[in-house]
Amino acid sequence: MPVYNKLVRDKIIAIIEAKGLSYNASVLEPQDFLKAVKAKMIEEAKEFQEAQNVQDSVEELADILELVHTAMNALGISYNELEEVREHKRAKRGGFEKAIFLMDVEEK
Repeated sequence: MPVYNKLVRDKIIAIIEAKGLSYNASVLEPQDFLKAVKAKMIEEAKEFQEAQNVQDSVEELADILELVHTAMNALGISYNELEEVREHKRAKRGGFEKAIFLMDVEEK
């Protein structure tokens, strides 16, 4: 029997039941839920890193975006609040469009 011990999408249980399979699952408390969301985001980021083509990359980005929305809800923040923080950081430190890859910095 495979062991998952991870956050899954809301309809996964119904899919498992439709296949006539048995399972063990629970609903997480808020503090555990946010931890699970963070762990799932790392999992999805690794899958994005390993994606070999555009379609797979888009699928993984969609999963990451779903988790961003889930994390915002868990933290009680709106998209506008998150976007404001993103814009502030971008104004202060820039974005990533120039594809700069820093190797090292010499100390003086």
